[in-house]
Amino acid sequence: MNLLLLHPDELSTDGSPLRLEGRRFDHVRQVLRSAPGDLLRVGVLGGKLGQGRLITLGDDFLDLLLDPSRDPATGLDQESPLVLPWTLILALPRPKVLRRLISAIATLGIARIYLLHTYKVDKAYWQSPLLSKESLHQALLLGLEQAGATRLPELHLRNRFKPFAEDELPGLAADTTALVLHPGSSTPCPRAVEGPLIVAIGPEGGFLPYEIGKLEEAGLEAVSLGERILRVETVVPWALGRLM
Repeated sequence: MNLLLLHPDELSTDGSPLRLEGRRFDHVRQVLRSAPGDLLRVGVLGGKLGQGRLITLGDDFLDLLLDPSRDPATGLDQESPLVLPWTLILALPRPKVLRRLISAIATLGIARIYLLHTYKVDKAYWQSPLLSKESLHQALLLGLEQAGATRLPELHLRNRFKPFAEDELPGLAADTTALVLHPGSSTPCPRAVEGPLIVAIGPEGGFLPYEIGKLEEAGLEAVSLGERILRVETVVPWALGRLM
């Protein structure tokens, strides 16, 4: 955690200290080992960054005063890192890797994430408690805290492949660089793409030929990272890093 993220509703309107408990308190006490008087890096979800001064460190809470020397209203005056105008379409991975993968994607600053059902995705994955709104939100917050950023990616769940590919994807892919990673393609994945981008990443073993055809009909170009068949947790950072 490189940033204490605050919800806008937590901000005081009279300049009084903010009281934090739970995971954020545990991190300040056990990891940062901060003491009253220390300055901590703070950000408001969807807003700006700045500093807060630790006023009180109790047994299960802390009181934090935002630095009034910066912005008199909130104590925050620094912009969050820019969000990439990119959309990642990801075949729903195994639940045990989903949480850390979602966090990593948020850390990289991707604007939109679509979790998609495909033929090779086990239908039971969609019943996992890790796919609850709260669980996914917490995973995204962990990514923002790691990155020192405040802007959440949009996260969409699509559990029907064909309607998404036929009805929604063509509009998303219009006027943008649109790619689907496919081991069978002879076209290498490009590097350092500028501007809006959509990239689709399938399950382990890749999309079916039928699915590739549907994605191509929607405007995506099939490209390859090479001959090796990789796990999704390897493909995502490798592909996004290459495209950056």
